Amino acid sequence: MNDQQWKVAKKIAATYIGTIVGAGFATGREIVEFFTMYGTYGFLGILGSGLLFMWLGTRMMLLSMRIRAYSAQEFNKYLFGDVFGNIVNMVLLLVLLGVTSVMLSGAGAVFQEQLNWPRQLGVLLTVFVCIFISTRGLSGVFGVNSLVVPIMMLFIIGLFSTTLSQAWPILTNSVPQEEWNWRWVTSPITYVAMNLALSQSVLVPLAYEVNDEKAVRAGGMLGGAGLCLILICSQFALLSVPDFAQYNIPMAEVVRRFNPVFHFFFVFVIYGEIFTTLIGNVFGMTKQLQSMAGWRSDMIIYVLLAVSYCISYIGYGDLLHTLYPLIGWISLVLLPLLAIKQANR
Repeated sequence: MNDQQWKVAKKIAATYIGTIVGAGFATGREIVEFFTMYGTYGFLGILGSGLLFMWLGTRMMLLSMRIRAYSAQEFNKYLFGDVFGNIVNMVLLLVLLGVTSVMLSGAGAVFQEQLNWPRQLGVLLTVFVCIFISTRGLSGVFGVNSLVVPIMMLFIIGLFSTTLSQAWPILTNSVPQEEWNWRWVTSPITYVAMNLALSQSVLVPLAYEVNDEKAVRAGGMLGGAGLCLILICSQFALLSVPDFAQYNIPMAEVVRRFNPVFHFFFVFVIYGEIFTTLIGNVFGMTKQLQSMAGWRSDMIIYVLLAVSYCISYIGYGDLLHTLYPLIGWISLVLLPLLAIKQANR
């Protein structure tokens, strides 16, 4: 693989990571729900999730590139057939619109709760910056993820290094004292299924535009490994907090133990993860609607953000808290199809 392919692979990996992580990931609540509550078993679940992200995320991009799927619209029709593919696409589009609205609302909450600035300032600033970047297409998505994701990883690795001494004794004594159950096994599988289902709107057109098998393969493997590393570091950091499960934002409790500089970076990381998810969703939905209706991309971006802005005033948090596990279980059908489906060349 030459230098140019390696540069593209790193951008793919950053975009992969930036698309998967979001506000729930940054606060630590998502990691607690799927992994940390299972103690040492959760650590094994993270390793399993990392392998699945590396294998199936890479396979999704390679398959979509080989069948020349322009968007998730064509990709899902290939996987599920025309009838079920259209149903999956409509459900995915609605879910992505809801998640995008929540990301906008989350951006406003970061400004209001963490910086004591007006909520509207955070929402409107995010909308305008999103328009500026999204209208630049894939280069804009690459650019924001290439900036935010390395900073995010450095922050989380820094937290890991400072909390390891406190977390290690807790980890070694945290095997659940209960009868065997499959929750720690099924939880990471549904986590991967949910995230791959939601991220295909970005990964599919990304692979289509890159159209370089070596770069896509290396980027997918590197991105999956990066996600595994972030999860492991976050797991250790969260285990340093006693009674971590009782907090809505457990990562804030980790940061609270350190100086204000860490808090500043924590706010930046949360906002950055919200923004990368927002940009990825808008990019993916734009490609999907272009494929369905043939509209101009800039007009689609304006309409999507206007609708998301209006929806962001509704309390979607509880709804998505219910929908996310449901999406994960429904998305389980995607994993075996990704594993066995072959491209008709």
